[in-house]
Amino acid sequence: MSVGFETKAQEDDMTAEKSDLPKITFLGLGQMGLPMAANLVSAGYRVQGCDLSEAARLQASKAGILASTTPVEAASQTDIIITILPNGGIVREALLGAHGALAGNAQPSLVIDMSSSAPTETIALGGDLEARGIVLMDAPVSGGRKRAIDGSLTIMAGGADAVITQAEPALLAMGERVFRCGGLGAGHAMKAINNYVSGAGAVAAMEAVVLGRSFGLDPEKMVDILNVSTGRNNTTEAKLRQFVLSESYASGFGLGLMAKDIGIAADLAEAQGVKLPTLRAMAALWRDAAVVLKEGSDHTEMFRYLVRAQSKE
Repeated sequence: MSVGFETKAQEDDMTAEKSDLPKITFLGLGQMGLPMAANLVSAGYRVQGCDLSEAARLQASKAGILASTTPVEAASQTDIIITILPNGGIVREALLGAHGALAGNAQPSLVIDMSSSAPTETIALGGDLEARGIVLMDAPVSGGRKRAIDGSLTIMAGGADAVITQAEPALLAMGERVFRCGGLGAGHAMKAINNYVSGAGAVAAMEAVVLGRSFGLDPEKMVDILNVSTGRNNTTEAKLRQFVLSESYASGFGLGLMAKDIGIAADLAEAQGVKLPTLRAMAALWRDAAVVLKEGSDHTEMFRYLVRAQSKE
């Protein structure tokens, strides 16, 4: 193996290559955002982050992310802004509000909204950004915190093909696959639909445990049988034993966020004039659970809501 000048030259080439990467501002350093931003740093990107939480900013600095308290400060010098925030309204405020990323002199070429936003809000925001000469694309993710950490997220992209191609190297630093879903807002539509299917499957699996337990079935054995039978789904495989039967309720995805996403899917169906009774029922059920359970509850605590409902009948 050669050493010395050749190795130094290779290191210089790598440094130069990394310096050519776009500068990224990452708004939202929570359960998902922080590991995603950290993976961008590992891929060689210079990342300036922002989060209201002091604890999140401290963790970000440990991951090599320059953390700021306001979006406008974080975006002072940036090429791309990435947002992963609770909803589209907060995304709009983080970009266009009084202390938003675009309140100063920042002029990024691209904004990537990786939040779970409403498609109609995304399309409206895209028009507002276009008036400023900035392109918007949506790229929500699926896979949870575990896959955010290992960089294997599924990414659902909406926007022009050329824009997605421009963003793809950064996206693939955070995810394993990028699916091109269609025009602006299509990624957010797909994410809402995915979370509806996920939330409905979660309710079905949890109700199955409530029913089986009432008859005297062993819940642990039920999970084993479901996972080698046609009832198998993501909740039976990755949540029932791990977070529900263990009573840890710590999957890392909030019940309020699930309720919000399923609500987006229900609103989309209404806007499209599509009558989907199960979707309407799921949206109402998750919305009610979010009201009844304490703020910040994990979505696997839907099981507690379903159990509590038995005592009220």
